[in-house]
Amino acid sequence: MRVLALDTTTRAGSLALVDEDHLVDEVSGDPSQTHAERLPGKMLALLARHGLTVPDVDLFAVASGPGSFTGLRIGIATIQGLAFTSARPVVAVSALGALAQMASAALQPGSLVAAWMDAHRHDVFAALYRVGADPVFRPGRLLEIAGPTVGDPAGILARWAEHLAETPTWFIGDGTALHGDAIRTARASQVHILPTPLLAGAIGRIALATARRGEAILPGAVRPLYVRRPDAELDRERKAQLGPPQ
Repeated sequence: MRVLALDTTTRAGSLALVDEDHLVDEVSGDPSQTHAERLPGKMLALLARHGLTVPDVDLFAVASGPGSFTGLRIGIATIQGLAFTSARPVVAVSALGALAQMASAALQPGSLVAAWMDAHRHDVFAALYRVGADPVFRPGRLLEIAGPTVGDPAGILARWAEHLAETPTWFIGDGTALHGDAIRTARASQVHILPTPLLAGAIGRIALATARRGEAILPGAVRPLYVRRPDAELDRERKAQLGPPQ
Protein backbone atom coordinates (compact mmCIF):
# COMPACT_ATOMS: atom_id res chain seq x y z
CA MET A 1 0.00 0.00 0.00
CA ARG A 2 1.42 3.38 -1.04
CA VAL A 3 0.82 6.35 1.24
CA LEU A 4 1.37 10.01 0.39
CA ALA A 5 1.70 12.01 3.61
CA LEU A 6 1.69 15.74 4.29
CA ASP A 7 2.54 17.86 7.33
CA THR A 8 1.68 21.58 7.28
CA THR A 9 1.65 22.20 11.04
CA THR A 10 4.83 24.33 10.77
CA ARG A 11 6.03 26.93 8.29
CA ALA A 12 8.29 24.44 6.48
CA GLY A 13 6.29 21.25 6.98
CA SER A 14 7.24 18.10 5.10
CA LEU A 15 6.12 15.53 2.52
CA ALA A 16 6.69 11.78 2.44
CA LEU A 17 6.04 8.72 0.35
CA VAL A 18 5.62 5.44 2.23
CA ASP A 19 5.33 2.04 0.51
CA GLU A 20 4.16 -0.65 2.91
CA ASP A 21 6.43 -0.19 5.96
CA HIS A 22 9.25 1.42 3.97
CA LEU A 23 9.87 5.17 3.93
CA VAL A 24 10.61 5.78 0.24
CA ASP A 25 11.20 9.54 0.38
CA GLU A 26 10.79 12.42 2.84
CA VAL A 27 11.50 16.09 2.19
CA SER A 28 11.18 19.34 4.08
CA GLY A 29 9.21 22.21 2.60
CA ASP A 30 10.70 25.59 1.74
CA PRO A 31 9.84 27.98 4.60
CA SER A 32 10.37 30.99 2.31
CA GLN A 33 7.21 29.94 0.45
CA THR A 34 3.74 29.55 1.89
CA HIS A 35 2.00 26.19 1.79
CA ALA A 36 -0.50 27.67 -0.66
CA GLU A 37 2.34 28.60 -3.03
CA ARG A 38 3.98 25.20 -3.12
CA LEU A 39 1.08 22.73 -2.73
CA PRO A 40 -0.03 20.51 -4.36
CA GLY A 41 2.75 21.02 -6.93
CA LYS A 42 5.49 19.75 -4.59
CA MET A 43 3.45 16.62 -3.83
CA LEU A 44 3.00 15.85 -7.52
CA ALA A 45 6.72 16.43 -8.06
CA LEU A 46 7.57 14.02 -5.25
CA LEU A 47 5.42 11.33 -6.86
CA ALA A 48 6.89 12.01 -10.31
CA ARG A 49 10.41 11.59 -8.94
CA HIS A 50 9.49 7.96 -8.25
CA GLY A 51 7.62 7.39 -11.50
CA LEU A 52 4.19 7.73 -9.88
CA THR A 53 1.05 9.82 -10.29
CA VAL A 54 -1.89 10.49 -7.97
CA PRO A 55 -3.88 7.36 -9.04
CA ASP A 56 -0.91 5.23 -7.91
CA VAL A 57 -1.46 6.34 -4.30
CA ASP A 58 -3.63 4.01 -2.20
CA LEU A 59 -3.97 6.17 0.89
CA PHE A 60 -3.51 9.84 1.76
CA ALA A 61 -2.36 11.02 5.18
CA VAL A 62 -2.30 14.48 6.72
CA ALA A 63 -1.35 16.08 10.02
CA SER A 64 -4.63 17.17 11.60
CA GLY A 65 -2.94 19.54 14.06
CA PRO A 66 -2.30 21.29 16.25
CA GLY A 67 -0.44 24.01 14.40
CA SER A 68 -0.90 27.09 12.28
CA PHE A 69 -4.59 27.60 11.46
CA THR A 70 -3.81 28.60 7.88
CA GLY A 71 -1.32 25.78 7.43
CA LEU A 72 -3.77 23.18 8.71
CA ARG A 73 -6.58 24.40 6.47
CA ILE A 74 -4.37 24.37 3.37
CA GLY A 75 -2.86 20.97 4.16
CA ILE A 76 -6.19 19.30 4.85
CA ALA A 77 -7.82 20.89 1.79
CA THR A 78 -4.94 19.75 -0.43
CA ILE A 79 -5.17 16.15 0.79
CA GLN A 80 -8.96 16.18 0.51
CA GLY A 81 -8.74 17.39 -3.09
CA LEU A 82 -6.25 14.71 -4.12
CA ALA A 83 -8.19 12.00 -2.30
CA PHE A 84 -11.52 13.07 -3.82
CA THR A 85 -10.16 13.09 -7.36
CA SER A 86 -8.65 9.61 -6.99
CA ALA A 87 -11.43 8.11 -4.82
CA ARG A 88 -8.99 7.17 -2.07
CA PRO A 89 -9.39 7.19 1.73
CA VAL A 90 -7.61 9.48 4.17
CA VAL A 91 -6.11 9.15 7.65
CA ALA A 92 -5.71 12.28 9.78
CA VAL A 93 -2.88 12.04 12.31
CA SER A 94 -2.11 14.15 15.39
CA ALA A 95 1.22 15.91 14.96
CA LEU A 96 1.85 15.54 18.70
CA GLY A 97 1.22 11.81 18.43
CA ALA A 98 3.54 11.53 15.43
CA LEU A 99 6.32 13.29 17.33
CA ALA A 100 5.85 11.00 20.31
CA GLN A 101 5.85 7.91 18.09
CA MET A 102 9.22 8.94 16.66
CA ALA A 103 10.65 9.57 20.13
CA SER A 104 9.40 6.17 21.29
CA ALA A 105 11.30 4.22 18.63
CA ALA A 106 14.34 3.52 20.85
CA LEU A 107 12.54 3.52 24.20
CA GLN A 108 11.37 0.71 26.45
CA PRO A 109 7.70 0.22 27.42
CA GLY A 110 6.84 2.37 30.41
CA SER A 111 9.01 5.30 29.32
CA LEU A 112 7.44 8.77 29.21
CA VAL A 113 7.44 10.95 26.10
CA ALA A 114 6.42 14.62 26.03
CA ALA A 115 5.67 16.22 22.65
CA TRP A 116 5.93 20.02 22.56
CA MET A 117 5.21 22.19 19.50
CA ASP A 118 5.73 25.94 19.28
CA ALA A 119 2.32 27.63 19.60
CA HIS A 120 3.82 31.16 19.53
CA ARG A 121 2.84 33.80 22.13
CA HIS A 122 5.35 32.03 24.44
CA ASP A 123 3.03 29.00 24.53
CA VAL A 124 3.41 25.39 23.45
CA PHE A 125 1.02 22.74 22.19
CA ALA A 126 1.75 19.72 24.34
CA ALA A 127 0.77 16.13 25.12
CA LEU A 128 2.26 13.47 27.40
CA TYR A 129 2.40 9.74 26.62
CA ARG A 130 3.62 6.49 28.12
CA VAL A 131 5.28 4.04 25.73
CA GLY A 132 3.29 0.82 25.34
CA ALA A 133 4.28 -2.65 24.20
CA ASP A 134 3.13 -2.42 20.56
CA PRO A 135 5.69 -1.83 17.79
CA VAL A 136 6.45 1.77 16.85
CA PHE A 137 3.82 3.55 14.73
CA ARG A 138 1.10 1.12 15.83
CA PRO A 139 -1.91 2.59 17.69
CA GLY A 140 -1.04 0.77 20.95
CA ARG A 141 2.51 2.08 20.99
CA LEU A 142 1.47 5.19 22.96
CA LEU A 143 -0.85 5.48 25.95
CA GLU A 144 -2.10 9.03 26.38
CA ILE A 145 -1.52 10.43 29.88
CA ALA A 146 -2.29 14.10 29.23
CA GLY A 147 -4.11 14.93 26.01
CA PRO A 148 -3.39 17.81 23.63
CA THR A 149 -3.37 21.19 25.34
CA VAL A 150 -1.89 24.64 24.87
CA GLY A 151 -0.28 26.86 27.50
CA ASP A 152 2.88 28.37 28.86
CA PRO A 153 5.72 25.89 29.42
CA ALA A 154 5.97 26.43 33.18
CA GLY A 155 2.25 25.87 33.66
CA ILE A 156 2.26 22.66 31.65
CA LEU A 157 5.27 21.33 33.56
CA ALA A 158 3.49 22.12 36.82
CA ARG A 159 0.35 20.25 35.72
CA TRP A 160 2.44 17.26 34.73
CA ALA A 161 4.65 17.31 37.83
CA GLU A 162 3.20 14.17 39.41
CA HIS A 163 3.76 12.13 36.25
CA LEU A 164 7.19 13.57 35.50
CA ALA A 165 8.39 12.72 39.01
CA GLU A 166 7.91 8.99 38.28
CA THR A 167 10.59 8.43 35.66
CA PRO A 168 12.94 10.17 33.20
CA THR A 169 11.04 11.81 30.35
CA TRP A 170 12.01 12.25 26.71
CA PHE A 171 10.93 15.61 25.22
CA ILE A 172 10.61 16.13 21.46
CA GLY A 173 9.41 18.90 19.10
CA ASP A 174 10.28 22.47 18.16
CA GLY A 175 8.61 23.71 21.35
CA THR A 176 11.14 21.65 23.27
CA ALA A 177 13.99 23.27 21.35
CA LEU A 178 12.65 26.75 22.17
CA HIS A 179 12.00 26.09 25.86
CA GLY A 180 14.71 23.57 26.68
CA ASP A 181 16.16 25.70 29.47
CA ALA A 182 12.79 25.85 31.26
CA ILE A 183 12.43 22.09 30.95
CA ARG A 184 15.93 21.40 32.27
CA THR A 185 15.46 23.82 35.15
CA ALA A 186 12.20 22.21 36.19
CA ARG A 187 13.21 18.57 35.75
CA ALA A 188 17.02 18.63 36.20
CA SER A 189 18.55 15.21 35.43
CA GLN A 190 15.20 13.58 34.70
CA VAL A 191 15.06 15.04 31.17
CA HIS A 192 16.29 13.97 27.74
CA ILE A 193 15.74 16.46 24.90
CA LEU A 194 15.64 14.99 21.40
CA PRO A 195 16.22 16.69 18.03
CA THR A 196 13.14 17.87 16.14
CA PRO A 197 12.46 15.51 13.19
CA LEU A 198 10.50 15.82 9.97
CA LEU A 199 7.00 14.48 10.58
CA ALA A 200 5.53 13.40 7.25
CA GLY A 201 7.24 9.99 7.24
CA ALA A 202 5.90 9.15 10.69
CA ILE A 203 2.45 10.41 9.67
CA GLY A 204 2.51 8.11 6.65
CA ARG A 205 3.51 5.06 8.68
CA ILE A 206 0.94 5.77 11.40
CA ALA A 207 -1.70 6.19 8.70
CA LEU A 208 -0.76 2.85 7.15
CA ALA A 209 -1.19 1.05 10.49
CA THR A 210 -4.49 2.86 11.06
CA ALA A 211 -5.82 1.91 7.62
CA ARG A 212 -4.89 -1.72 8.19
CA ARG A 213 -7.19 -1.63 11.21
CA GLY A 214 -10.02 -0.46 8.94
CA GLU A 215 -10.01 3.06 10.40
CA ALA A 216 -9.31 5.20 7.32
CA ILE A 217 -12.02 7.78 6.58
CA LEU A 218 -13.60 9.54 3.63
CA PRO A 219 -11.91 12.82 2.63
CA GLY A 220 -14.84 14.94 3.75
CA ALA A 221 -14.67 13.54 7.28
CA VAL A 222 -11.25 15.04 8.07
CA ARG A 223 -11.40 17.59 10.89
CA PRO A 224 -8.57 19.81 12.14
CA LEU A 225 -7.25 19.50 15.68
CA TYR A 226 -6.86 23.16 16.58
CA VAL A 227 -6.55 22.90 20.42
CA ARG A 228 -6.46 26.72 20.56
CA ARG A 229 -9.51 28.51 19.24
CA PRO A 230 -8.91 30.70 16.16
CA ASP A 231 -8.21 34.40 16.80
CA ALA A 232 -11.07 35.44 14.51
CA GLU A 233 -13.52 33.39 16.59
CA LEU A 234 -12.25 34.87 19.85
CA ASP A 235 -12.44 38.38 18.39
CA ARG A 236 -16.06 37.86 17.31
CA GLU A 237 -16.90 36.58 20.79
CA ARG A 238 -15.31 39.61 22.46
CA LYS A 239 -17.18 42.00 20.18
CA ALA A 240 -20.48 40.21 20.87
CA GLN A 241 -19.91 40.55 24.64
CA LEU A 242 -19.16 44.27 24.30
CA GLY A 243 -22.29 44.84 22.25
CA PRO A 244 -22.78 47.33 19.41
CA PRO A 245 -20.78 50.59 19.54
CA GLN A 246 -22.58 53.42 21.30
